[in-house]
Amino acid sequence: MEMKDQELIRLYLNGDIGALNILVKRYHKPVFNYILKLVGNREAADDLAQTVFIKCYKSLRRLKDHNRFAPWLYRIAVNVVRDYWRQRRDMAPLDDESDDVNSLTNLLASDDDPYEAVEAEQRAELVRRALKMLPQEQREVLVLKIYQGLKFTEIAEIVDAPLNTVKSRLYYGISALKKIFQRWNIPELKHYEV
Repeated sequence: MEMKDQELIRLYLNGDIGALNILVKRYHKPVFNYILKLVGNREAADDLAQTVFIKCYKSLRRLKDHNRFAPWLYRIAVNVVRDYWRQRRDMAPLDDESDDVNSLTNLLASDDDPYEAVEAEQRAELVRRALKMLPQEQREVLVLKIYQGLKFTEIAEIVDAPLNTVKSRLYYGISALKKIFQRWNIPELKHYEV
């Protein structure tokens, strides 16, 4: 049976560094994927995820409610990504070059039907491009809710916004995505479940 986050935190705070390693392994992929969806570049996402876990390591002792570890960690990730964008305001919001190479590599290595894989990759690319067109606040909420599966209350805590604001951002984000798909006149994406 897996140990709960709060048990691992307690062990770590009592000197068991292995407990922190378990937490990092547990959350690295979800945090990395969250950041990747926001920045669109694997190298940058990897660097930013590493920064998140360094900040986690440095400040875990200050976490008061150990039951709130996941929202606390995602809050760190949100702040790290916001700092990243603040430093790069004059740059394009997302760099897809490395993702294109990785997608092609994954596609060639796949055992699935290549035609289905190409179609799935094309749909995923269209969704990525549409997400890039949304305001940062809507994109953050969409990724946290739909891709990370977090509850509205957790998202509100992570993005430091009232619950109704989070729900509004999700609603307007989904509406904007549907309009983008309609504008692109892509029938199978008009009703695409993001």
